[in-house]
Formats: sequence, C-alpha cells, structure tokens
Amino acid sequence: MYILANAQMFNNQDELVKRHIWIEDGIISRITDVEVELPEQVEIVDAAGKFVSPGFIDMHVHLREPGFEHKETIATGTRSAAKGGFTTIACMPNTKPVIDTPETVQFIHDKTKSEGIVKVLPYGAITKNELGRELTDFEGLKEAGVIGFTDDGVGVQSAQMMKDAMARAHALDMPVIAHCEDDTLVKGAAVTDGAFARKHGLKGIPNESEAIHVGRDILLSEATGVHYHVCHVSTEQSIRLIRQAKQIGIRVTAEVCPHHLILSDEDIPGLDANWKMNPPLRSPRDVEACIEAIEDGTIDILVTDHAPHSEEEKARGMELAPFGIVGLETAFPLMYTKFVATGKWSLALLVKRMTADPARVFRLNTGRLEEGAPADIAVIDLETEREVNPETFASKGRNTPFTGWKLKGWPVMTIVDGRIVWSEQV
Repeated sequence: MYILANAQMFNNQDELVKRHIWIEDGIISRITDVEVELPEQVEIVDAAGKFVSPGFIDMHVHLREPGFEHKETIATGTRSAAKGGFTTIACMPNTKPVIDTPETVQFIHDKTKSEGIVKVLPYGAITKNELGRELTDFEGLKEAGVIGFTDDGVGVQSAQMMKDAMARAHALDMPVIAHCEDDTLVKGAAVTDGAFARKHGLKGIPNESEAIHVGRDILLSEATGVHYHVCHVSTEQSIRLIRQAKQIGIRVTAEVCPHHLILSDEDIPGLDANWKMNPPLRSPRDVEACIEAIEDGTIDILVTDHAPHSEEEKARGMELAPFGIVGLETAFPLMYTKFVATGKWSLALLVKRMTADPARVFRLNTGRLEEGAPADIAVIDLETEREVNPETFASKGRNTPFTGWKLKGWPVMTIVDGRIVWSEQV
C-alpha cells in the first residue's frame, strides 16, 4: 500500500481539488481530503503541484511485433506508452504474421506479460492476412481475447465482405473498427490532394477516398446492427456522414489523431517523410471540421495511430517512404499546449476524450479515478515547458513532424494496476 499525496484531480463537478489517493492491491482503495492525517508506516509518493489523471487510453497503436521488431517491440512500445501517460493501449493486427489466429493473439498476451509495462489489448484481423479475401475465425479470436476486428492499414474493399464481417461481429457482440480507404483512388499517392501535392508534382489522396468507405460502412452498420468504429477520421465529408448517422441512431463511433487536429497540408515544410502519414494531413477546412467534431462529440475519442518506422525507411523520401508517425510520447503535451493552455478547451474535455470516453466506447474497466477502480494513473506536470526531442523517445521510432516544438503538459509518472511502471526520476 502507498498514498499518492497532495494530488490535483477532478471532483464530480470537474473542478480541480487537492486529494490523497490511497492505493492498495492494485486498486484505488480511498480518496481523502488532504486534511486527513497520513499514517507514518505507509509509503508516501508526493504529487504536490502535479495534475493527476486516469491513465490515458490509446485505442490505435502499432507495436510492430511480431515481424517488424526493427521498428518497435512490445517492450519499447509499452515503455513509450507509459512515458506518454498511457496505461492501456490497443495494438493493430498488421504485423507479420498478421494477428489473425488465436495463436498469434496468445503470443501478444504472453509477450505483454513478460516484457510489457502497460495493458495491451489486441485487435484481430477481419480478413486472413488482411488480404480482403476470406474472413478470419471471429469466434476463435474472440475466445483468445481480442477486443474487436479490424484490417487497419488497409480498407476492406468488398462491401459484401464487410457486411458479412459486421454480421458475424454483431452476433458476437463485438465491434468492427475500420480503416476507411478506397484503393482505386489512392494508388501511388503520398499526400492529400491539395496545394502541397500540386506544388511538388505529387499524386494526391482525395478526401472522398476516406468518406466513400465511411458512408458505405455506416449503411452496412445500420443493416447489421454492429458497433462500427471509424479509424483516424481526417475529412470534413467523413465527419458530416458520422454526424448524420449518430443523429438517426446508428451505432457508429469515431476517433481522431492529434496531428489531424493541429497540422494541415499547408504546414508541410518540404519533402520530409516525417510528415507523411495515412490518412495524410488534410486542408485547414478539414482540420477545423475535426476540431469541431471532437468538441461536440461527433468524434468520440483521441488516439495516436502511433506508427514507428526506422530512420532508413523514412529517409527514402516522401514518395517511397512508408506512411506513419510516432505519437505516444507527445500526444497529451501537444493537445494540452494547443487547446487547453490557449483556453480553447477545458482540461476536463481533453482528459475525458483520452480516458472515460475510450473506456465507454470499448467497454473497458478503467479510465476513471474513483474508489474501487483499477489504480491506472498518469501524473502530469502542466507547467514545465520542454522541447520535443526524438533522441529521448523510449520508442524505437524517431519519425515525428513535431521535433523542436516547445510544449507543456508532460507526464512525469505512470501507474498501472497500482505499480509505478515509469517515472522521470528513474
């Protein structure tokens, strides 16, 4: 047992108050006023001057293992998550082999138990090898412990295949999580179809390549009744469709990444592949639509789409390098600095979109600071400003467009099931 003392945390009215948090056997056993006398024989962890949040939840992470350990491993990826204040992450199945069998799911569980330091929830693939040709064993994957089905990294091109997947997932009371991309519109493209692409003579990825699948899948969700979750939304058109679907009661939820809320294609400084991700950075109009959607709840949660690659891979240039940037260690500082410190958002809104809302959407037993809840906690310094320095990342990936940005809101300690798994003092 120990006590996280003098913590600034939210009460039930989202007001910041100072409390002592008592942690015992992995659970928050008590939350008391600071006037309560602390027992001498109990270890005290002083959180004075720090904000204490439920541990962040990231439902879209690429841990790369098995098969791409030169990019990331479960060991390095979970340490990166902990350094970013995340206590629960969900890993995408586009590994090698793909997470499409119970045996591969078990590998993830075993590796997390032996080498991971945060909770890892694996997704199972919708189709075998993510090839879009044959559905996986949904029943077997559920029994092995996946939390949903996705072919993230590629869109399911066949409407019939997606409808069959949704019907089977609905029968199992499981969600389908969709990477929305029509392949016929994106082949050979590296950035969004906009000013940057025209300036550099690059083929562009049009907004409708995402929105076409979003619209199709909303209709299929309505037909099957499945919980349909849209990955990394980036366009105004997609948001319009999701908003309409929610208004008429279709079971659709959605996520957005920090980079799609902060950067547009107009910010790309040149042909640096650290600015290449999928979906790509869109227009300022799309950025504003994404911001409005996360504010009004059309988009439910924030995710990172943490996608590490080696420096050699990213050095191939904008056209040939793989898509993706890392995000676990910068997500909260970016969002806090951009939206909370500027007064645009409340701190409570940001925390909710990174904790309680993902827990609600995916029915997780975490994401809250209350007595009886798992002691999954992030301790954050809201005041100290630091530069983003990829050389200090715990992740193997250094591929970020935010190098040199000065940010506040850095996590300083992360607790998972009552155990301090990362601290900047260690």
